[in-house]
Amino acid sequence: MQKSPIDKIIAPVSRFIHLEYTSGAVLLLSVIVAIFWANSSFSESYHHVWETLLSVGFGNYVFNQPLHIWINDGLMAVFFFVIGLELKREFMDGELSTLKKASLPMVAALGGMVVPALLYFIINQGTEAAHGWGIPMATDIAFALALLSIAGKHIPVGVKVFLSALAVADDLGAVLVIAFFYTADLNFIPLAIAGLVLIFMMLGNLMGIRSSAFYLVMGAGVWMGFLLSGVHATIAGVLTAFTIPATVKINELVYASKLKSLLAIFEKEIPRNSTLTTPEQHATIEEIKALSVAAETPLQKIEYSLHPYVAFIIMPLFALANAGMVIGADFFTAIINPVSIGVIIGLIVGKFTGILLFTWLMVKFKVAKLPHQSNWNHIIGVALLAGVGFTMSLFISNLAFTDPHMINQAKYGILLASIIAGILGTIALKRTSKTSLVD
Repeated sequence: MQKSPIDKIIAPVSRFIHLEYTSGAVLLLSVIVAIFWANSSFSESYHHVWETLLSVGFGNYVFNQPLHIWINDGLMAVFFFVIGLELKREFMDGELSTLKKASLPMVAALGGMVVPALLYFIINQGTEAAHGWGIPMATDIAFALALLSIAGKHIPVGVKVFLSALAVADDLGAVLVIAFFYTADLNFIPLAIAGLVLIFMMLGNLMGIRSSAFYLVMGAGVWMGFLLSGVHATIAGVLTAFTIPATVKINELVYASKLKSLLAIFEKEIPRNSTLTTPEQHATIEEIKALSVAAETPLQKIEYSLHPYVAFIIMPLFALANAGMVIGADFFTAIINPVSIGVIIGLIVGKFTGILLFTWLMVKFKVAKLPHQSNWNHIIGVALLAGVGFTMSLFISNLAFTDPHMINQAKYGILLASIIAGILGTIALKRTSKTSLVD
């Protein structure tokens, strides 16, 4: 295929985007920029930017909110929408599709949520900060998978699948925690309207509506209903995702057969000595397009379309808006408080202990086996990496606390714990991969 000048310019960018660790690297860069910005001579501008009011609406219905609210409640709803699509895909035909496949990562994820929450609660019990027990429960899938890829190419595929499935199950747990424990007072009228829109979307699915625009427009209505109801609007993203059709109109065999026929018709046409196709060739190309649309699921189409925007725009913007914390000379004395300590111990000790213990119990009682070609050293590395809880932990800290001082304390704990867990996990997996090569 002949490449145009713009193709040659875009090609390196495209290759970079599709590398395993790229989204994690971009997210890390956003965190570094936010911290440097918040601690620079321009620190005042950092806070002013995110407080800029942005109005969207028509007539008497206007949303007038600071920029950081639009990011945390608006753009992050798209992030959760993609998480919902991933969950539905995994439940239908992935690592969570059968009890045998799902049992080990889901139970491991449960351990990685219960133990950190318990440790945090014990440290903060009897105080206002006890409500933040959900902060150390979450794993940042982008960072964790990026660090896993950096740890070495010789890590078994089964280990990568285990971490991915564990992180997906962890996301499901975080969504449920947000829905049931971090929801404000309910306004039932907009919630009921959002529920009716969801039912309408499900009926659309049953009737065979496959238009992405239909579900995205209806999903925006669900988001608005949840936003006005008091239930955190990001939950709308997950629920909307579960209404998206995940079936094809024609199976693989029919698609392959019809495609061959259309290609044969296309090849029979006498080509012109021109850059244009013949009318018959153009008609055949349009048929191939329609055939391809029928052979793909709307769920996968939307997921793959949105993933780059989530990975390279939404998550970095969220990190940029929320990771800016002032780190002074007294940083290590500033983290000597119950919130920071609870988060640090929860993410590093709690995640590691919970995942390793629950995995060991599953294997010990022969309910499940370790991932293919893996050993306990791999599980130790994964359990440590799961302590990188950056994006979701920051998100939950903003829901758990209203006191800016407590939010900053949580941020300190998340930052330090994520760095330590990431370093320890990467070192453990690198040593394991080298040992495997020697063996």
